[in-house]
Amino acid sequence: MDKTPPTSRRVKSRAVRSGGRLEGWFSGDNDLIERYRFETNTKVINNPKVVCFDWLKSQKLDNVRRLLKDHSLRKFLEMKGNIYPDLIRVFYTNLKFEGNNLFPHVKGVYMEITYDVWTAVVGLKYSGLRINKRNLGVVEDFNKVQYYKSCLKNQNAQVRTCSVGGLRFDERLLALIVTWILTPRGSNHSVLTEEDLVYIFCIMKKIRINWIHIIKEHMQKAMRLSNYHYPYAILVSKFLLYFEVNLEDETSELVKSTQELNNGSLSKIGFTKVGGKWISKDGDL
Repeated sequence: MDKTPPTSRRVKSRAVRSGGRLEGWFSGDNDLIERYRFETNTKVINNPKVVCFDWLKSQKLDNVRRLLKDHSLRKFLEMKGNIYPDLIRVFYTNLKFEGNNLFPHVKGVYMEITYDVWTAVVGLKYSGLRINKRNLGVVEDFNKVQYYKSCLKNQNAQVRTCSVGGLRFDERLLALIVTWILTPRGSNHSVLTEEDLVYIFCIMKKIRINWIHIIKEHMQKAMRLSNYHYPYAILVSKFLLYFEVNLEDETSELVKSTQELNNGSLSKIGFTKVGGKWISKDGDL
């Protein structure tokens, strides 16, 4: 049901729109309109990132590519297209969680995002370990400090914080993908939380985890905490397309090639390519 979105337009000011347009977005619900006014003034949308599997292949990053593919993450990580900043905020303002499904409504369209919708839009299935901050113990053999030290280039280094700087290449790239795309946040990507490390552990160990559950939990966290940015701009925009929300005349922004992970991204996180292989700039693998 996915279809070509309207021609991309540069995002206009995030200033609250006129009353008439707000009524259209919220079907005249004044309580939601007031909530939107508050959210618009305080919430930022996370800058979306994309991972192209053909790029991973071209750089001979076969292990990371295979691990991500084993977790059925290719379609989710490669999503591109237009995003709709105003309607993303409307989506989150109206979003309700009931059972295992999501129930947002935008411009009079009431959506029920079920397992089948997740599979159709991003290729994910509701299966695997349901991990969140409260139940990390369900992942057997995981210990935060021990695992972090095992990921370091220098495993004899003193550990004060779980910084990304000393990680081996595969773990460092996965940390980038986890903190920018899978469970994105607005800042502090240089220090890994226990949840970040659990996700990397499960990806590396090929432990099946429920990514739909994790994404939903992250959505709820972003809605609950005022300092969190709204995540998953591309995903939300794909849901709008799937449910045929009228996007005509809505401001939009095309996800650019500069938002894709590339060789420059690897250089920025401390690696350089020598003899066709990516190594740390300090000479370690």
